[in-house]
Amino acid sequence: MPTLTGFGSLAKIPPKQITDKISGRMMAGEQGMVVWWEMKAGAHAGSHAHPNEQLVWMLKGRMELRIGDEKRVMGPGDVAVIPGGVNHEAWFPEDAQVIDIFCPPREDFLAGVQPAYMKKA
Repeated sequence: MPTLTGFGSLAKIPPKQITDKISGRMMAGEQGMVVWWEMKAGAHAGSHAHPNEQLVWMLKGRMELRIGDEKRVMGPGDVAVIPGGVNHEAWFPEDAQVIDIFCPPREDFLAGVQPAYMKKA
């Protein structure tokens, strides 16, 4: 995925199917990345950590998010910040839409690599 400059349209960013329950549209600049996630009920982003700071914004549905040792249920309008290097995990008991902002951009996402924590067991 190349980085972008200037103007664009979310509708023109092709969705990437990660699993049968997770898809996302990704846009990156030089310093940050935004991912618009569509999660189906039962989706799970397994326990993982990455060096990127992650800002989370719930748009629709519910997500149970664990950051370190703390776990909360998040709904529309809720936000969270996951510091780089902190282990976290998310469960989706119902269909959900989430925006994640990563700083700096995630190299694995830029390279089109499917994260191991999102692969089917």
